[in-house]
Amino acid sequence: MADCGEGPGAVAARLTGRPVSAERARSGGLAEVTLAGGRAVMVKRGDGPGAVRAEAAGLRWLAAAGAVAVPKVLGHDERWLVTELVSTGRPDAEAATRFGHMLAALHTAGAPAFGAAPPDGPREAWIGLAPMRNEPGTDWPHWYAEHRVLPYLRAAVDRGILRTGEAAVIERVCERLPELAGPPEPPARLHGDLWNGNVLWGADGLVRLIDPAAHGGHRETDLAMLRLFGCPYLDLILEGYQEVAPLTVGWAERVEVHQLFPLLVHTVLFGRGYAEQTLETSRTIAGI
Repeated sequence: MADCGEGPGAVAARLTGRPVSAERARSGGLAEVTLAGGRAVMVKRGDGPGAVRAEAAGLRWLAAAGAVAVPKVLGHDERWLVTELVSTGRPDAEAATRFGHMLAALHTAGAPAFGAAPPDGPREAWIGLAPMRNEPGTDWPHWYAEHRVLPYLRAAVDRGILRTGEAAVIERVCERLPELAGPPEPPARLHGDLWNGNVLWGADGLVRLIDPAAHGGHRETDLAMLRLFGCPYLDLILEGYQEVAPLTVGWAERVEVHQLFPLLVHTVLFGRGYAEQTLETSRTIAGI
């Protein structure tokens, strides 16, 4: 259904079936809306075709694992998403350890394949503002190269952000992925865009995850993204994770391999600064 010029309040009323008493714009396409009776909800406008459907399906798939907490989807159409509003608090050690336990349980809930989309989620999905194709595969190193690294590398070259000679360094890493990937692992149920901004520390002491790019992937990818952009109490999160689902030997040396994907996404979206970081990471991996 088209939005026909609706504002967030009208959208919330339509999608929840409840009258609205107030609304307040937040950053980007977000608004906080208060329903009659005092319940506050978050209203988000989608950024591209299928983006809302992908996010709603991702939130439901993460919730279905019974592991991590996510805002409940209260309604959506092709353009708008309405979810519970999370009252945020301050990060603390106890919540961090608990989050590590929950994230491990989410990953071990599994996925049908690497690249599997959430049930009812579109194959043509998004990671932030960048398109992301969910194409299933059975072999992680080859799947990761073909569907997570190389598409964004080609886009960066096509846009003149990376030069052909520079791209060759990253292609060399892709060729070596079978030897760099570590022991084979089953597909994990990933949040898929797990940077600090998508980790909400609830006022009730419970971490909630928002804005997923959910798909089946390697569990170390979520953890590598947490490290790439920083996260409060990350050491405690990782300790809690290891208590539930110990990581395989050498995982710390593979962090940069898993960071290539989000770095290339940021290169395509934000330009040369991230290209330099991507190249530095690739040279470290390749030992050159």
